[in-house]
Amino acid sequence: MMSDILTSQPSWLNALTFFIMGAALLGVVLGFVTYAILAERKVLGFMQLRVGPNRTGGPLGLLQTVADVLKLLLKEDTIPKKADKPLFILAPVLAFVPAFVVLAVIPFSENLYFADIGVGLLFYIAVSGITTLGILTGGWASNNKYSLMGGMRAAAQMISYEVPLVLSVVGVVLLSGSLNLIEIVHAQSNVWFVVWQLPAFLVFLIAATAELNRVPFDLPEAESELVAGYHVEYSGFRWAFFMLAEYVYLFAMAALTTVLFLGGWQPILFLDFIPGVVWFGLKFSVIIFLMIWMRGTFPRLRGDQLMEFAWKVLLPIAIANIVLTALIKEFIL
Repeated sequence: MMSDILTSQPSWLNALTFFIMGAALLGVVLGFVTYAILAERKVLGFMQLRVGPNRTGGPLGLLQTVADVLKLLLKEDTIPKKADKPLFILAPVLAFVPAFVVLAVIPFSENLYFADIGVGLLFYIAVSGITTLGILTGGWASNNKYSLMGGMRAAAQMISYEVPLVLSVVGVVLLSGSLNLIEIVHAQSNVWFVVWQLPAFLVFLIAATAELNRVPFDLPEAESELVAGYHVEYSGFRWAFFMLAEYVYLFAMAALTTVLFLGGWQPILFLDFIPGVVWFGLKFSVIIFLMIWMRGTFPRLRGDQLMEFAWKVLLPIAIANIVLTALIKEFIL
C-alpha cells in the first residue's frame, strides 16, 4: 500500500508521508499500550476476584494508565555514579526501537500495511533479536550485580527460546512457499494454518511468551528475587522505555501470530462482508487475552526448568513438526 502511494508523488512528499504514517502508527501503538495495561489489570483482577483500577477516569478507571504514565514521566531521572553512562542511556533506546520497527512488515488488512517485502518474516525475526542486546546492555551498564544477573538471564532465555520460535514457523513457510507475510495470509484463504500446524502454533505461542519475558517466563525481572532485574537502576522515562518495549512487542507478537496461524484478515466462513481489519482485530484480541490469561494462571518457572523446557521439549517438537510438515507437503498436499 505504501509503495503504491509513494510511486505516485514527488520525493519531498514521500518523506512527509512516511513521517505522518509512522506517527499515526506510533499513536495507535501507544494507545494500545495504554489500554492493554489497563485491560491486563482488569482481567487479572477479575480472575483473582478483585475489582482492578476503578477510580481514575470514571467508574471504569479508563484514565488510570494515563495518570500512571504522567506520574512516571515526571519522576526524577537518575543515573548511578559508577554506571557506564553512554551505554546506560543507549540501552532503553536499543530495546524499544526494534520493537517499533518490526511493525512495518505486519499486514493489518489486504490494503493496510507499511512495507511489502519478500522476506518480511525473516526481517521481523532478525530485527526483533536486537532488543536482547538492549536488555543485556542495560544490565551491564548499570554496574549492579542484580541488574547484571537479570541481563544475563534475559540473554540466555531470549536466545534459547528464539530457536524453537524460529523453527516453529518453518512449517508455515513450507506450506505457504513464501517468507512474505501477505502471501502467507493469502495461503490461508481456505484453511488457517493453526489447523495444519497446531503443534507449531503452541510452540510459537509459548516461545513468544518467553521472548516477551512474561509470566511464567519472567525470570529476567523476577521482582521477588532480583528486585526488578536488568532495569533495577532505571527510573522515570528510561524505565518507561523498557516497559514500552515489552508491550509494543506484545502488540507485534500478537499481530504476527494472527498473520501466521489465524489467517490474518481472512473472514470466518461466509462472514466476508465484515471488513478484514475487524477480523484481524478480533483474532489479535484473542491472542492478547490468552497471554493475559497465562499470566494470571501459571507460576514462574525455575531457571533450570526454563532452559530444559526450551531445549528438551519445545525444540524437539518444533523439529518433529518440520519433518512431518515436509512429508505432508510432499506426499499429501
